Amino acid sequence: MEPALSQLAKLTAAETHRLDRAIVAISVNPELGTPVPDTLLRDYIDDIDGIRVIYYVTALRQITIVAYVEA
Repeated sequence: MEPALSQLAKLTAAETHRLDRAIVAISVNPELGTPVPDTLLRDYIDDIDGIRVIYYVTALRQITIVAYVEA
């Protein structure tokens, strides 16, 4: 958890806003991303905002996220 918190602290306000928009889109429609073959992961790319989110939706519809924000 600590590495994730330190990474979040390094994001600019604009990067945080871009990431928030992607996370909201995924939370509204968890099937938005494309399935990663042979895994339970999904891959969502927003080329406009420069965001890539790899995520997993649990059986209880909770979402675990790993995100990449492009400069």
